[in-house]
Amino acid sequence: MFKSLVNLFFPATCAGCDALLLEGEPVVCTTCRHELPFTRHHLDSQNETTKRFYGRLPLEHSSALLYFHKEGIVQELVHNLKYRGQQQVGGLMGSLYAPQLKSVPALQSVTDIIPVPLHPKKLRERGYNQVTEFGKTIAAILGVAYTDDVLLRNTYNKTQTLKNRELRAGIINSAFAVNYNDVHHNKHFLLVDDVITTGATLEACGKLLLQIPGAKLSIVTIAYAHS
Repeated sequence: MFKSLVNLFFPATCAGCDALLLEGEPVVCTTCRHELPFTRHHLDSQNETTKRFYGRLPLEHSSALLYFHKEGIVQELVHNLKYRGQQQVGGLMGSLYAPQLKSVPALQSVTDIIPVPLHPKKLRERGYNQVTEFGKTIAAILGVAYTDDVLLRNTYNKTQTLKNRELRAGIINSAFAVNYNDVHHNKHFLLVDDVITTGATLEACGKLLLQIPGAKLSIVTIAYAHS
């Protein structure tokens, strides 16, 4: 009854186009779902995301679910996820991708899903990490642990947009820390984030995870943007 009243006065809208959602359309309308630009990276071990990290990180697997284009559906989805509190977008993306990831041989040995962390101040400001629901959903479907206390962000930066690439990379490399003990040895970590552009943030986080003895590393993101 209460839910019906809420829907009456505050009808759910599509996170991709803002159209009213019909019964049975969770988060994204049927039209937008059909227009989602899937990468199919998980079917190609030499995909664009993997190539982005050649010579930078030794990876077991790397892929993104969607292509990110300016002014496109995916940009709107990520914006709603990141800045408008629509964490259900991350859950939906995880539920779309995890069944595909289960079929990837290189990911059969994954033990832990690791989110790229936010600085505690940023986490307080936003109220949530935008990749949490994406990561937790994948972890639940793959039947592995969701571990958010190994990677830490120890610097707070409002934005890196206006900084040149070399300076930005230097800042990012010093922004994170890793916290581990014997329990974390010899694990296969699947690092997750929302969008990959240059890959600098994921590279910095990945290098830290690979400092853990016996660690293996894979990367999965919601979207891939051409830098």
